[in-house]
Amino acid sequence: MSTLLERFYQYVQIDTQSSEDSVSCPSTQKQFDLARLLAAQLKELGASSVRLDEKNCYVYAELPATEGVPASVPSIGFIAHMDTSPAVSGKGVSPQLVKHYDGGDILLSKEEHIVLSPKDFPELLHYIGQDLITTDGTTLLGADDKAGVAEIMTMAEYLLTHPELRHGKICIAFTPDEEVGCGVDAFDIEHFGADYAYTVDGGPIGELEYENFNAAGAILTVNGRSVHPGDAKGKMLNSILLLQEFQSMLPQKEMPQYTEKYEGFLHLDSIRGNVEQTIAEYIIRDHDRSKFEAKKELFETICSRLNEKYGAGTFIAEIKDSYYNMKEKITPHMFLIDHAKKAMKDCGVTPIIQPIRGGTDGARLSFMGLPCPNLCTGGHNYHGRYEYCCVQSMETIVEILVKLAVSFAE
Repeated sequence: MSTLLERFYQYVQIDTQSSEDSVSCPSTQKQFDLARLLAAQLKELGASSVRLDEKNCYVYAELPATEGVPASVPSIGFIAHMDTSPAVSGKGVSPQLVKHYDGGDILLSKEEHIVLSPKDFPELLHYIGQDLITTDGTTLLGADDKAGVAEIMTMAEYLLTHPELRHGKICIAFTPDEEVGCGVDAFDIEHFGADYAYTVDGGPIGELEYENFNAAGAILTVNGRSVHPGDAKGKMLNSILLLQEFQSMLPQKEMPQYTEKYEGFLHLDSIRGNVEQTIAEYIIRDHDRSKFEAKKELFETICSRLNEKYGAGTFIAEIKDSYYNMKEKITPHMFLIDHAKKAMKDCGVTPIIQPIRGGTDGARLSFMGLPCPNLCTGGHNYHGRYEYCCVQSMETIVEILVKLAVSFAE
């Protein structure tokens, strides 16, 4: 087994699941288990300025510029996150290696009759003849983003053992809590030391992303009036049904299940309540900033109209922006995309440039002053038990990262 796969297997078996219910940073202390291991391994490899933030669980390191590289060569950073999604358990991950995939169904769990099938996931057929790493059907895999972590670590090892490859200062960081939207809350950009960076947190090989959603979260509180149903005529206001009325006034074609590419949406993510009060959580997304603002305005307008109908305070909306489209921060630095495209092509990979229908740590970092597009990791079906990663893709991505790292000094 290659060093890359040994690292990946080791990392995914460490439970680093983050928590949406925590207010601490990191949200779970178990993320330190991987952070401490990575810091120790970076020191063993010979990286410089290795630092573990013992309070907030960030790992930082540097690979010094090679001798003779001009100071004008920019410092380039590579970032991946250590946590896994709260959506599915990340405890007791047991990765399975499927060698020379034949195009058929992959049995993940015989006991639970869980099958990874090209009937459900047709992109599997792109990997006939290649090697896949899957789950055992009881947990997620954790390729998001431990594939990125393993690839960056392997890149670092290669550069440190090949001093003949000229490069400027390379900065490395591993972050907690990306999956719960807090991945860069305490990120120390000044200490990190990069002029520009890339997150290695994408999907299938070739993905290169520098556009993402503008994003907001909305909490809608609907206040009803509970009266005994036997005496409710003309008196009861059922908050559950009032929420249903609100939902019916949103554009039905702007739900996630009907949208793709650059199309935004308003998504009812969760509800809880009873006749007296119902609380609904929505997420609002659009790549276009003006359309994004219009969606938020529509949300509030519907609340106002229904309050006119049912009384002030019946509908209360709290809308908070989460992150913005990093395109406006990357566009002035398109050489970052050009370098990444060339590195991919040099490795025989066709770049797939498409918008992210979500967000990354890189989006927030870009607005914090560190332009940071996103690169692929080789994984599919993140956040679930059908997650898998292609071995050959991961190996090629390491080559891409190496070529990208040295390209700025050429």
